[in-house]
Amino acid sequence: MSTPMHERHADLFHAGDLPPPAELGDGITVLPLPLNGSALRSVMVYTIATSAGIVMVDAGYRHPTCWDAAVAGMVSAGQRIDDVVAVLLTHNHPDHVGFADSVREASGAEVVMHVRDDFATQRHERGGFLEQLSAVLASTGAPAEVVTEMYDAAVGVAVHHESLELDRVLTTATTDLVFGDTTIRAVHTPGHTYGHTAYLHLGARALFTGDTLMPEGPTQLALAPLAGDDPAGDLLASLRRIADLDPAMGCAAHQYPYADVARRALALHDHHAREVDEVARLASTYDTAWEIAPHLTWAKPWAAMGPGTKRFSLVHTHALLRAVRA
Repeated sequence: MSTPMHERHADLFHAGDLPPPAELGDGITVLPLPLNGSALRSVMVYTIATSAGIVMVDAGYRHPTCWDAAVAGMVSAGQRIDDVVAVLLTHNHPDHVGFADSVREASGAEVVMHVRDDFATQRHERGGFLEQLSAVLASTGAPAEVVTEMYDAAVGVAVHHESLELDRVLTTATTDLVFGDTTIRAVHTPGHTYGHTAYLHLGARALFTGDTLMPEGPTQLALAPLAGDDPAGDLLASLRRIADLDPAMGCAAHQYPYADVARRALALHDHHAREVDEVARLASTYDTAWEIAPHLTWAKPWAAMGPGTKRFSLVHTHALLRAVRA
């Protein structure tokens, strides 16, 4: 378990309550926003005060409760949506890109994300989210009725608005983004998605880790519908890259901000490397992700999982198997 920057924030997270906005120093504010209907319960949006205006990292759900909480949280920190000059998106999942358009409409902010997570590029390379999910489920070896059940359940909860257009598209492994007196380095960290990007505040040595590195628990691997996909290999390389950066503070998109980031990155790296090794061992006996998944160690036993958790575990196993066979 990581060391929280604020014990109260971590305590409220563990209690299932939404923490209030908090100042983290160096002009950085964390805004916990509710995720109604999600098992994650909340998402963390961060603001960074610069001499050029406010930089926002991630943009919650496209839902009035998220938007209202963000506006109110900024007001409590003496900020306004109108003052946002850039929205830096870690990745293209709906709980991260949701109200980016609304911020842009309110302030004229530029919206920034990596090309591999740009929706137009993603559709061209690998299809939309549901197309990818359908392809992956069909290749897990699960029975047809299970594939249908899992897909139908996902359609009911997976709200992916894949229409967001970017103002700045990141295309390199690292890019320095300058906002007045503040430089933020965009670092490509694929694994959770193919374009996932962490943002390093060079002055504060604070790393906005998105969903690549949480203070607790494993990282969900990206869907792997294409033959050359290897999100597990991508994630292991990303975690080593984060450890080499050795940030002073990890600003995760869920749970709570934390210290000891490099140590946490290496511990998570070893966890997922062990997963790959275990799948490699099981692959000598079993052929498919569907056959392997029940034999892996999960937070909840396979037989006790609900359909949503079982789907996440199955596609995660599928990605691990891709790493073994890469």
